[in-house]
Amino acid sequence: MSAAAKARWASIKGTSATDSKPAKKKKRKLSAAHRRKLIKALAKARKMRWAKTKATKATPKPVKKGKRRMSAAGRAAISAAAKARWAKVKAEGKTTL
Repeated sequence: MSAAAKARWASIKGTSATDSKPAKKKKRKLSAAHRRKLIKALAKARKMRWAKTKATKATPKPVKKGKRRMSAAGRAAISAAAKARWAKVKAEGKTTL
């Protein structure tokens, strides 16, 4: 490869013809005014995003259901079944189920 070709290739890669390391890119510096403008734009976008999420979650709370109550007949049936089980166990001579 000729010296001219090496120089062209080095300029494309961002290195000098003799160096093997690429040249460091300069950090971009923002002016204070531009930085303020970006911060305001980001704050506005953030505010809009939160407004959307708050609007979707602003649904009314579900109404709490009343306490479940058992009828007297239901309680009597359960009691009778329990008494029948215990009567059977005691007839067999056991003290525990």
